[in-house]
Order: sequence, then C-alpha cells, then structure tokens
Amino acid sequence: MRAFRQCITALLLAPLLLSGGFAQASTADHTLFEALQGPFASGEEVTRACLSCHSKAASQVMATRHWTWDYINPDTGQRLGKKTMLNGFCIGDRSNEAFCQSCHIGYGWKDASFDFTDESKVDCLACHNTGNYLKLAGLAGHPPLVRSETAPGSGKFVEPVDLAAVARQVGATSRRTCGTCHYYGGGGDGVKHGDLDSSLNSPPPELDVHMAADGLDFACSTCHVAEEHRIAGSRINVTASDPRNAATRGQRSERNRSTCQSCHGDKPHQGNLLHAGRLNDHTSVLACQSCHIPTFARGGVPTKMAWDWSTAGKMGPDGKPYQTRNERGQVLYDSRKGSFILGEDVVPDYVWFDGRVTYVQPDTVIDPTSRVPINRFHGVPGAADARIWPVKTFHGRQPYDTEYLTLLVPHTALPNDTAFWYNFDWAKALQAGADASGAPYSGKFDFVDTSMLWPITHMVAPKEQAVDCAQCHTRQQSRLAGVPGIWLTGNHHSPLLDRIGFGLAGVALLGVFAHAALRVSSRRRRSH
Repeated sequence: MRAFRQCITALLLAPLLLSGGFAQASTADHTLFEALQGPFASGEEVTRACLSCHSKAASQVMATRHWTWDYINPDTGQRLGKKTMLNGFCIGDRSNEAFCQSCHIGYGWKDASFDFTDESKVDCLACHNTGNYLKLAGLAGHPPLVRSETAPGSGKFVEPVDLAAVARQVGATSRRTCGTCHYYGGGGDGVKHGDLDSSLNSPPPELDVHMAADGLDFACSTCHVAEEHRIAGSRINVTASDPRNAATRGQRSERNRSTCQSCHGDKPHQGNLLHAGRLNDHTSVLACQSCHIPTFARGGVPTKMAWDWSTAGKMGPDGKPYQTRNERGQVLYDSRKGSFILGEDVVPDYVWFDGRVTYVQPDTVIDPTSRVPINRFHGVPGAADARIWPVKTFHGRQPYDTEYLTLLVPHTALPNDTAFWYNFDWAKALQAGADASGAPYSGKFDFVDTSMLWPITHMVAPKEQAVDCAQCHTRQQSRLAGVPGIWLTGNHHSPLLDRIGFGLAGVALLGVFAHAALRVSSRRRRSH
C-alpha cells in the first residue's frame, strides 16, 4: 500500500516536474516518499525501501559484473574478475576483501561467506547518491554509521552518514559517483588507469572535450550506456575496432555503445577533402584514441608508473610506519606499500590490439628470470580487426613463490590492529594471504619484476591538440617507432632505395633540362 501511494504521488507530481517546477531531472521527488523518511539503521534498510518501488533493480544489478566481480571472457575462456585477477598495485582481492570491497556495490562482502543472492545487500546509494555518501575502506562496503577514524592511527575522522538524507536526494549517476570507485582503484586518486582521476569531476575542455563542465558536460553514462543496469564498455573485453557508421541514439543493439565510432562513425574527419580523406584512411590502422589523447594524467593528478613492493616494511626511527613525499607532497615511499614512481602528462606507449587480453592467473607458472607480463594485449599487425592503441605501461615488483613459481597475493590491506604493521614482515603477510585464499604456498618467496598494460581512452583533447603528423612521421623520437608491422613515411627508410630514388630523380631532372635545351635549340632553328 505504501509503495502504491508513492507511485501515485510520483504521477501527480510529474506535470509539475516536467514543467520545471522542481530543479530535479527525475519525474519523482524522492524527498516526499514516506519510505525514505527514515531513520535507517543500515544500508540494507535503505535498499529495501528503494525496492518497494524499483522492484526489479536489485535483480538486474545482481546479473552484472559490477555485482559479481566475476566474468568468463568469451574470447579467451579465462575466468576474470576481482576474485581471480592479479595486478601490480594492491596485487589481489583475496584476503583483503574488507578493504577492497569498499568499492563493491554491495554491503558486507568481507569474506567468502558473502551472500550474492540477498537483494538487500545491493547498495543503491553507491551509484545514485548526489553527495555526502561515503564507503569507508575496511568496512566491507558499509558506510560509517558512527564517527570513525579513516585509518587506524591516522588521527583523521569522518562523521556518520545520514542514510535517510542521502536516500531522499538520490539522482542519476554522475562522473563523481562513478569516479568514487573508478578514479581511486589501486589505492589512491589516479593510481591505476592514468586517464581516470578526480580532475575529471569538473574538467576544462583542454582536459576532456566530452566531459568539460562548461562544454558538453557528458556524464560517464552518456557513453557507457546502461540497459537494465548492464554498463557498456569493459577494459577486460575491449571493442578495439568498430568499423561502422554512427549508431542511432536510442536504438537497441548488441553493439558496444561506448566506442568512439558509435557516435562519430569510422570516417569522422570532414572539411578539406584531400586532408580529411587522408586522415580517414588512418582509421583502418589507428584507434581514435591514438591521435586524440596525446598524453594522459594531464589534469594535475599523477598516476603511478611503477610500484616496488619489495621495499615495504621499513619503519621510521620511532619504530612506526612512515612516508616520504616529494616537494609537491606526493607520496614516494610508504612503509605499508613500498616505493613509487609517479608520472604526469605521460606520452602513451602503442601496441597492436584486437580486443583480446589474457592475464596471469594465481596458478600460472611464471619465469622469474625476466619481467613477467601480468596481462598481454593481443593483435596481429595489419589485421582487419586490430588497431594501434595507446596504453599505459605499468611496472611492478611483487612477491612470488620460489618453489611453485606463481605470483602471490599477500595480506596488504590495513587491518584494524596497527600492531600488524609495527611488526610487519613479508612472511607473515604472505602466509595470511595464502590462508585466506586457499592458494598453495610453499613458504618460500622472493620478488619479481612485472608489467601491466592499461588502455588509454579518456582525457580526449580538443582536435587542435591532437597528435600531429610530424610526431609519428619523423626519424627522431617517433611515437610509433617501436610498433611492428608498419612503414611510416619520414620514419623508415632504406639507404639503397634512397640512392635509387635520388638517382632516378636526378635522371629525370637531367631529362627535363635536356628536353628544355632541345626545345630552345629547335625554336631558334625554326626562327632562323
């Protein structure tokens, strides 16, 4: 009955809302809903109130990778997701759930006992809050409901979240709500991706022409279109080439609607016929991002380019963890995490990519005598389904099992007991990780160099700042110098062909002079 009254209220308010009587874009004023008046003792109570109207929302969310964090890649057959994937940042999810799951759209995932079938565990507020909502690290996805310290011993506190106030002000997703998780993956702002950080909350056009606050002002969902809460686009199953015309907005299709071509088509350049045609010829080889994202991490937020876990565990003179910062206050060493190399305004690397990505798994046998690629981007040079893509190449140094030759997932998240870190040692952290994950561990470990690729696809610059011809077609520091299978005019050359070419040009020039001399001579004879 209460849900019926709420829906009738929404219908009665619709004409006023549509005529501009309220500032909200929604056709329902959630501040008036009886079910949202609270008070709420938990996030689950808020979700039950949401479901009294949005009855299918939770079941839709629970069918997505945002909920399961689990995925079978149809291209490779690999089981991917936070449960099994490894990286060089926080390394792995298992044994660190209470910390990592602060970015899960659910409540209470602290270990393997989490009930993925309980609809009340879906966190509607994570994506639809319009401010003053926080999921504190270490609380397994729960917001703080009492005054809480952000990290044990930090001396920084946050006030409890007023769940009822947040619930009454829900709205559409925004760059900020998506970014709350996607900006901060890997332990901090801009750490992982390089093209996603908090500078995109209100970017100038020079940083991103689509998301510019005083321009097109795209939300993430403008490109990452959602249908039944399924979000288009994925870095683990990328649409690397999309050689089709622009799609019609609103058209139902299995096509990935987050590609550049879905809006711009595969021949987007217009204007000067000769120049535009030449640029359009490049689209069969280059991803749009290769030219239109000249550098990443250029919004003032640095990204981590390297992370050395082997240096973690050092303590200061007082026997406590410490940090070392550069002149800008950016952390370069942290006792809990190791050493970092930061980068800003970084020129990407470039690789052939057809959308297939394979990953090292927890049971993959590695070769520790060389750098271990945690993931590989696949693509045959010149293949119809491959394009040259810009990527961030991240370098890591992380623990591995010297007997089983597998990468290890340590317990790295800050636990409530600060004594764990005051007496930190890697053997203890690795054993705790193995115990929690159930992975085989011989008890013998060392550190190995790793690498990881991240596709660059945000921070699209204005067309005037796109990569110009000379940055690739040059013999000095060509952006594409290391890309196999291409011949670049102005970059590649053959001394023999050069000599033949200049020789033929010389012969042709001599022929022109000879022809001109004969014409002059014959004219004089005719005149005589």
